[in-house]
Amino acid sequence: MGKKKKIKKKRSFNKRSLIKEIIKFFRLNPKNTFNYRQISKEIGIKDDGMKQLVIAILNELHEQDRLILINRGKYRYKKTAVTVEGIVDVTTKGHAYVSVEGVEQDIFVRDKYLQNVVSGDRVRLAMFSTFKKRKPEGEIIEVLERNKIQFVGVVEFSEKAAFVLINNPRIHFDIFLTNKERKKVKDGQQIVVRVVDWGNQKINPTGEVVEVLGYPGEHAVEIHSILADYELPHKFNKAVKHAAESISTEITKEEIVKRKDFRSVCTFTIDPYDAKDFDDALSVQKLKNGNWEIGVHIADVSHYIQSDDIIDLEAQERATSVYLVDRVVPMLPEVLSNNLCSLRPNEEKLCFSAVFELNEKAEIKKEWFGRTIILSDHRFTYGDAQKVIENKKGKLAAELILLNKLAEQMRFKRMQAGAISFERLETKFRLDEKGNIIEIYFKESKAAHKLIEEFMLLANRKVAEFIGKQNLPFVYRVHDEPDPEKLQTFSEFLKKLGYCLQTSNRKKIATSMNQVLADVHGKEEANMIETLAIRTMAKASYTTENIGHYGLAFTHYSHFTSPIRRYPDVIVHRLLQHYLNKGKGDNKERIEQLCKHASQQEIKATKAERDSIKYMQAKYMSERIGITFEGIISSVTDFGIFVEVTNTGCEGLIKIRDIPNDYYFFDEENYCLEGTNTGKIFQLGDMVKVKVRKVDISKKEIDLTLLL
Repeated sequence: MGKKKKIKKKRSFNKRSLIKEIIKFFRLNPKNTFNYRQISKEIGIKDDGMKQLVIAILNELHEQDRLILINRGKYRYKKTAVTVEGIVDVTTKGHAYVSVEGVEQDIFVRDKYLQNVVSGDRVRLAMFSTFKKRKPEGEIIEVLERNKIQFVGVVEFSEKAAFVLINNPRIHFDIFLTNKERKKVKDGQQIVVRVVDWGNQKINPTGEVVEVLGYPGEHAVEIHSILADYELPHKFNKAVKHAAESISTEITKEEIVKRKDFRSVCTFTIDPYDAKDFDDALSVQKLKNGNWEIGVHIADVSHYIQSDDIIDLEAQERATSVYLVDRVVPMLPEVLSNNLCSLRPNEEKLCFSAVFELNEKAEIKKEWFGRTIILSDHRFTYGDAQKVIENKKGKLAAELILLNKLAEQMRFKRMQAGAISFERLETKFRLDEKGNIIEIYFKESKAAHKLIEEFMLLANRKVAEFIGKQNLPFVYRVHDEPDPEKLQTFSEFLKKLGYCLQTSNRKKIATSMNQVLADVHGKEEANMIETLAIRTMAKASYTTENIGHYGLAFTHYSHFTSPIRRYPDVIVHRLLQHYLNKGKGDNKERIEQLCKHASQQEIKATKAERDSIKYMQAKYMSERIGITFEGIISSVTDFGIFVEVTNTGCEGLIKIRDIPNDYYFFDEENYCLEGTNTGKIFQLGDMVKVKVRKVDISKKEIDLTLLL
């Protein structure tokens, strides 16, 4: 018999805790056999009655096929039980679900069978019988691959120890700091901590201090905490900055000769008022045959950074710029993003361009791709361009009106082809010089935004088609069809609100979805429905395997138009030039690796952006404790209802136990809470009055009180 691993002894148990301890003991000693006397001794049971319970539990675990009966009364842990591998998703309640490839239903893991795991970890799971229970269940027996080892939390000192309490509500363990690490921090500080020893269910992970951020509640601390939580760097090292500053700004005659010259053609940019990186411009000129030549000119980032140089490797790792409420964390050093590559007015700039000959019906007659040099005549903000389009006068009015007319026709054709129009209102913040919130407002997409969008979509689509039809390795932006079950659930929900979503075929889905989105536009429930509609759709991603783009109704689509802020666009530029030079197919496996990483970083950036919005909303509402607002129920759960406050988009929780005058239960089928005695119903889409009760800025949580 090998050496036994002992666990901490306890004096009293109920049946549930005793089962947990017995399973734990067997799992720690998988090669050895034990009878009830040995088990009782090891876990500290002396009472004869409790020993009888141990016997009963051993029999029960054997019947569940979790223990092997070696001979009379002797058991061993069944390592040969059915095991699977999958990705774990931990809930705020402490249990988890494991998604296994090829298995339709996720496997449920109770908190007592959960190790120190984090959502996204790849784990090995032991399945066990659940008798008549609906969900398959299992126990995590091994973590194969950690998704995350670095966390943000608040230090809490006790008399003899120090722990880091993690901010993320889906993480249900604290991290222990040794005496050495404890000396680096102060009680109450918010820090970044890296796990160096994961321990087990009974032992907290041990961590080392990476960075002291400051104290919770401070604006800079909270923003840096968000970036740190997603492991997104907020500054460039000296070597990268030096390399960027060393790049020559000179445009030589030799370089100009290699390019198509657009410096004499009417060219301009349209960007947000606070933008500093102008990565796209449009040129317009009428041809002798009466058609129009429209150039989509994109900053030629790949001219300035070479493949796998120090700047390129940093851009690869970051993969995207991160747009938080009060700042941009750029993919490229600012000397490149805001200066050298930015298409600023009245400055000669190098571009990679997609140039199209269009007739009055927006039909493409010719296309050309290649490197260019431009000289932008004017910089429009979206507001400036919108005024010109609406008033039909002003700077470059004829050009803007023409482009808007062509864009409207292209958009109409997309919609007819089955594209879905997601025009969700963006939550924006007006800040003072100190970063305090003056106002929360919604930004609506208008004609000027749609104009730019259509021509960017055109360039992205045509570049993808050009390469795709040659069957060469390339970077595609793909969007799969929605999950039929999710679509049906969404359809049933809309039906309860009086809207109709047809799901019989792709054409009907797109047409009816657009109709629903048009019908709700401007109504109180618009933001909620638009959010749910987006969640129903599959997530777009980068890959070398083209499956088309469902939402846009394109058979080929890529990202070509934003190399300043997206690394896949840089890859696309390099590949396009390589193929224009008659180069052979590049390393597909390497491209796929870069695509996968870019997709993962994009998800992180999106979550960080969302967290920064939630933080600012929590900060805004923390100054309005006790104030009454109107809102709409945006989500219903078994623990309460979430309410989105009208005009601000701030979402808060009303806990089910805090709803007065009745006991409410959750009706999952009808997305509502129903009062046991009164029969009163609270469901998605209901308008309610609420009062701000409590706000936790660090956790980005807003608690509301329901006013009846």
